[in-house]
Formats: sequence, structure tokens, C-alpha cells
Amino acid sequence: MTPTNADLFARAQAAIPGGVNSPVRAFRSVGGTPRFLVSAHGPYVVDAEGREYVDLVAGWGPAILGHADARVIEAVTDAAARGLSFGASTPAETELAELVEQRVGPVEKLRLVSTGTEATMSAIRLARGFTGRDLLVKFAGHYHGHSDGLLAEAGSGLATFALPGSAGVPADIAALTLVLPYNDLDAVRAAFAEHGDRIAAVIVEAAAANMGVVPPLPGFNRALVELARANGSLVISDEVLTGFRVSEAGWWGLEARDEASEYTPDLLTFGKVIGGGMPVAALGGRAEVMDRLAPLGPVYQAGTLSGNPVAVAAGVATLRAADASVYATLDRNAEAVSEAVSEALAAEGVAHAVQRAGNLFSFVFGEEVSGGVADYAGVQRQEAFRYAPFFHAMLDAGVSLPPSVFEAWFVTAAHDDLAIDRIVDALPAAARAAASARR
Repeated sequence: MTPTNADLFARAQAAIPGGVNSPVRAFRSVGGTPRFLVSAHGPYVVDAEGREYVDLVAGWGPAILGHADARVIEAVTDAAARGLSFGASTPAETELAELVEQRVGPVEKLRLVSTGTEATMSAIRLARGFTGRDLLVKFAGHYHGHSDGLLAEAGSGLATFALPGSAGVPADIAALTLVLPYNDLDAVRAAFAEHGDRIAAVIVEAAAANMGVVPPLPGFNRALVELARANGSLVISDEVLTGFRVSEAGWWGLEARDEASEYTPDLLTFGKVIGGGMPVAALGGRAEVMDRLAPLGPVYQAGTLSGNPVAVAAGVATLRAADASVYATLDRNAEAVSEAVSEALAAEGVAHAVQRAGNLFSFVFGEEVSGGVADYAGVQRQEAFRYAPFFHAMLDAGVSLPPSVFEAWFVTAAHDDLAIDRIVDALPAAARAAASARR
């Protein structure tokens, strides 16, 4: 007898904390039973009960070509047949680094790691080693992985030290981070005025996508770089979600097209798409900074599985296949889905705003935020209670959405008219569920 999702979740809870290996999968934000997925193809995922869903999670971003793309599967299969892990350098590592450097101008050298958390953690250590300073500036609502110094919450003022954002984070470590409101350059100026000679780096999501999608205001990233440079600090642009997802060169590439917004961060971090669905991440940037990493410099970083040949094969195949036509299709699909959702919500009188950053998008609910939001405080003001019934109505109709209102939605280049029509057909009932939701 085939086990149900509920059976599998009960079994997982007995063996795994919370039944999941990453918290959002537990459906705590939306309630109900998580779906246990067993296969995927194109724009679809299939759960353990055999039910197929149109997928708008896309592995949290990397499946830009669609799930189980034949080119990626062939590359991974060929690599696996030659050996799973060597603990030594391989030619493919250099090939992937060169592909990134060709796409992203500020990346002169690249170091491969296995996770986005590892990439940002290493970038911060490198920035501290390069500058000889300890303090870090980050922005409220931005997520850069779960290392101690980044799980920090805002203190009592704009330029005060942070407090631990998780049990197990020492207060002394959290206090090395200043948490500022996003898109607020005055707050950044105040932080530099008070602590400028102690700030090693400003870390920022190139376009915020971990509190829902909240793009930077025009010129914000450029101004961050100018402020940091004036104070001898570095800027780390976190493109773990946006890198190679919103354009061939990520969010930096989109802004580089506009002279008024163009900027050059010192370091960038990548994940998700760079591994094509396999565990690959990276940090890269100016050669002068990157060469401070061991074995050339004094900043230590290492990883047995860094540059794993099977994982790198998936990344190389994905980036090689992700050409201009893929990005044009992603943009069209994002526009079609976000417009359809907005129209359905409006038809039921649900006040909302569509938040867009390239082909990433999400929604905020409520009259108070119907003009859109620009920071974490704005995101928190929304009527988040409307999302859970909307989510479950879509899931019941065979559409898998991110299981939290505070996550981005992801399309793939494989979302064809049939898949989009299935999404559209599911929307009226979901919009009615959102409209009738109560706190």
C-alpha cells in the first residue's frame, strides 16, 4: 500500500527534528500536511501519493530550465559515471568559474563552496580579514544563511548593535552586526557616522527575496557601494537567489544596464542556479580581495565537497543552456502568472500589491500595503492571514506555491500554456478563500 503524505510526515517526525531538514518545508506558516515529493519533470512535481502539481517553487530557484532538463540530467549522469567525489581539483571547476566570470563583470576570481550559507559566511570572514575590521552591516528582513553573525535582530536604534535572532547565537557575536532598515540610506549614513572606522562590510541581498520580494529603490545599491568605499568598507552583494535567475548576470546585470544604477560590489555570493539544483554555491569578486583566501592569503576557508564534480556538472550545464531566450521566457511567464493572480485577487476585492524583482515576484495583502512595500516593516504590516487559505486552495487544485507569504515565487522556462492555464483555472477559488479569510 502506498504511504500517504501524512504517513510519511509522521515517520519523518519520529526520525528528523520537526520532520524536515529545512524549516519552511514543515508548512508551519500555512498549516496542514507537507507534500513529500518523489519526482519532477518540466514545470511539474509529483508527490508520494502520485498527485501532480504545477510547481511555482522550482527548487527555490535553480530549476530555471524546468525540472529534470535532459541536458542537465545527461551532464550529471556522465559525471557520476566517472566518479562521485575525488577530493582533488577537476577541470570542470575552472569551467564553471570562467562561466561566472564571463557573465558577471565584478567577478574576477571565484571560490566554489557547497551552500549559500557557506558562501556568505566565507565572504564575511574574507571582508574582515581584508579590512582588519570586525563590524558587519545587514538589513532587516534580509536572509544570508544561518551562520551565527547573520541570525541577528535589530537593536533599539538605527545604529545600535544587534541582538541574537536565534537560540544558540552568543550575544557577543550578534553584537558585531548592525541591523538597519532596508532601502534607508539615512540609516546607513548614521551607522557609518558612528561606527565607520570599525565596519568591515555591508552585506545586502542584491534584491531582497527572503521576506517576499522587495526590490531595492533605484540607486540604493550604488549608493551603498559609494558610502562603503568612502569609509574603507566592502560591499557584499548576496545573489544566492537572484544570481543567474533574473538575468544572465543576475540582479547586478539588470542594474548595470542603467548608468544611474550601475555599481561594482567588492564581493558577490551565489547559490541555487549556479548549481542547477545540486549543492553548489560560490563567492567571487575583486582579485585583490579574493587572493586573501588560503592558500594565497591568511583567510582560511576549505571544504571537502567544494567543487564536487557531479554538482559542478549540473551547474555548468544549466548556465550553458540558460541563454537569452530562456530569460525572455522566464520574464514572460512571470508576467503572465503574477498578472493572473493579481486580477483574480482584485476580482474578489482582496487589496494587495504585486512585488517584482525581474522574474521573481510575490504578493502582499491588505489595504495598508496595496501601494507596495519597500522594507521589512512594510512586509510585516500586511494581512498575512489571507495567504494560508489561498495557498491551500491552490494546492487542492494542483498548484504548488511557496508555503509562506514571506517567500518569492519562481517560474521556469518549461511553464508552457498548459501549465499556466492550470494555474489560472485554480485562481478564482483561491482568491475567494483569501477574501473570506479571518484573523
